[in-house]
Amino acid sequence: MSQIEHVDTRDISASELNKIKQKKRILSLLHMHGNISAPELSKWLRISLPTCIALMNDLIASGYVKNIGIGESSGGRKPNLYGLPEDGFYVISCDFSRYYASMTICDCYNKFVTPIIKIDTHIDDPELVEKLFRAAQKLQEENGIPNEKIYGVGVDMPGLIDSKAGINFTIKDKKYQNISRDLKKRFNKLIYIDNDARMHAYGEFHFGAAKEYRDAIIIHWSWGLGLGIFVNGQLYSGNNGFAGEFSHIPMIENGDLCICGKRGCLETIASSNTIMKRVAQGFEENEISSLINKFKDRPDQVTPEDVISSARQGDEFCISILNEVGKAMGRGLSYIIQLLNPQVIVLSGPISKARQYVLSPVQQSLNRLCLEKISGNTIIIVSDLGDQSALLGTSEMVFQKVFTEMNFEGLAL
Repeated sequence: MSQIEHVDTRDISASELNKIKQKKRILSLLHMHGNISAPELSKWLRISLPTCIALMNDLIASGYVKNIGIGESSGGRKPNLYGLPEDGFYVISCDFSRYYASMTICDCYNKFVTPIIKIDTHIDDPELVEKLFRAAQKLQEENGIPNEKIYGVGVDMPGLIDSKAGINFTIKDKKYQNISRDLKKRFNKLIYIDNDARMHAYGEFHFGAAKEYRDAIIIHWSWGLGLGIFVNGQLYSGNNGFAGEFSHIPMIENGDLCICGKRGCLETIASSNTIMKRVAQGFEENEISSLINKFKDRPDQVTPEDVISSARQGDEFCISILNEVGKAMGRGLSYIIQLLNPQVIVLSGPISKARQYVLSPVQQSLNRLCLEKISGNTIIIVSDLGDQSALLGTSEMVFQKVFTEMNFEGLAL
């Protein structure tokens, strides 16, 4: 089974083009729903059962679909079930954090078929594309995945990203901003680029804590405060794809300088940066704290996870830091809740793992700042997917592009 990106359709009849369209819809439905019978597919596609079976036979002959076996009967003859072969379609999924990138390869059911590896890179790394390519090659070679079965590469990263153009405007050197173009040249695959917060949200909405809801806000709470918005089941990206810059809502007049160049942003009072700033102050002021005592000879090695761990052990200094950060987050959430009235807010990312140490102060702020009639109907949940949500969200988005946008060799049988 091989793939191509462009098929000359000028000499293909209208009926054949329609068949190709229907076959791509079958692939997409099998990806989304798993094993399906031909009668079910014919109803969804609104075509006759014989036509559907003929299309399925073509896809089986091309190696894109396989006969799974006999399904349950609803009264009558038991139907054959069809599905995608687990080893037939793969995509590479890559998620950027502040200091490194994570990468894995997923099959068509969004299962990780390789270990998740970490890559020493960042969005302003001039060798970013080459490092990702070498890491992907290593994953393929070590796990026996043929290159011809890799159908796409998805990368989520922080920044102002135009996902349609594949441009990250936050990359400092303009010649590297068109990341999609550069990855396309190196990988020669379908490439999808998007904001990391939106892909965390996409993963949570399809596989995690938000999957039972239609109107959801998902926040990745880390060094930045990434926000994904789902309205009536659809990911909202805004006019230029920049929706969700929760970090840079102005909160304090003449506050601390933010990485965006402005002062007093929410990120300066409710992120991992805030935690580390308060820890640094603790060292300067010789706070009484088990954390300060433990790291007194290596203060530069403290992480937000260390602060959370110390809070769980009763360190009042660390508890107070998380309380401060939680109250600030609650203040930011109060605006979101009263503007959008979501069913659920899902908190993911490292700080959310502090759970009650941040959730209680978040709720205190909401009680003080929100109209009870609005906030009382919004559920706040901590994600169980953790850092895997972005890899899953990116994988799913790439597969949707693969099965709807790409042309496949053999579909015109």
